[in-house]
Parts: sequence; structure tokens; C-alpha cells
Amino acid sequence: MSKLAFVIDLRRCIGCDTCVVGCKMENAVPLGTFRLKVLDSERNAEFRRPVGSYPSLSQYWVPTMCHHCEAAPCIRGCPTRALWRDETNGAVTLDKDRCIGCRRCEEECPYDALWFADDSGTADKCDQCSHRHPHGNGPMCELVCPTRAIHFGDVHDPQSKVGRLLATREHQVLGESTGAQPSIYYLSP
Repeated sequence: MSKLAFVIDLRRCIGCDTCVVGCKMENAVPLGTFRLKVLDSERNAEFRRPVGSYPSLSQYWVPTMCHHCEAAPCIRGCPTRALWRDETNGAVTLDKDRCIGCRRCEEECPYDALWFADDSGTADKCDQCSHRHPHGNGPMCELVCPTRAIHFGDVHDPQSKVGRLLATREHQVLGESTGAQPSIYYLSP
């Protein structure tokens, strides 16, 4: 089984939000809502530590979206089973036709990665641009990133870019203590 995941290089991200704009355009995400956010290191307690030493300290940015968790709390919280884990690639998938808009998934997600779409009355989230995969394309956020900070692929394939990055670079996940087992890996700054 493959496990599709994001690997994000915190050394390379410059906080430009090009990934956010690309995601919004590709997925027709309405104004004021986001499938992808870029937090600065000050707004993310797990990465709140200085990089460098005085007087040469630096700030860094943390792109975050649905973490496609292996033990996803949003799936457990959904009363209609509109959310499930795709066993072929590990993605947490949302069926909007089954969603009743109760917002339980939004409450359960430790990453604030689901949002409520007023126009449809349902939840929405990052789906790794799954509509692009059959054509051999990765997510739009990866494609448009000008610094190539976002990587996407099969972490179980040692020959893939993400497999090689995880094998050679120190990395961590957000919210490890939640037990959700997230599938976004952050390469240390």
C-alpha cells in the first residue's frame, strides 16, 4: 500500500502564500476560507524556537493543511461516515453528499484543517488535489511553490523524493501527542 504524504522543508518556505493562492484557485475555495494556511513560527507553538543565535536569529513559516492522519479524530467524530481513510493511498477523504454539516469533524480536528462551506452547507478540506493524480500530477500547492519547499509523494517508496528526504533529513510532525498520527512531515529548519 502506498502512503501519500506531504514533506515540507521549513528551511525553504519563505511565507509567500503562493501555495495558499494556488490551492484556492485550483479548488475554487471561497474568500475567507482556506484548505491551506501558512503560519509563522510565532503562531505555532510546536515550532516556536529561535533559529540561529543572537544577533542572527531568523523566523520561518509553517504551511499546514489536512494532515491525512492515520488515526484521524475527524473520522471518529463524523456521525454519517462522510469521512474515511482511503486504504489505497492513506488519504482522509470527504464525501460531501453524505455530510450533514454538523461540524463535528471541525471540532475534532487537532489541526484546524476542516472548515464549513456556507454555500454548500458541508465541511471542506484539503484532498491532496486528488483530481490531479490520475493525470500524473501532484497537488497544486507543490506545483506553484517558488522555493520548492512542498513535496508530495509516497513515503513508503524509498526512491521517491519524499522517501529520500525523510531518510536523510531530521523531521517531525505537528501534534504528535494527540495520537492522530499525522501524515505531514516537516523537515527541521
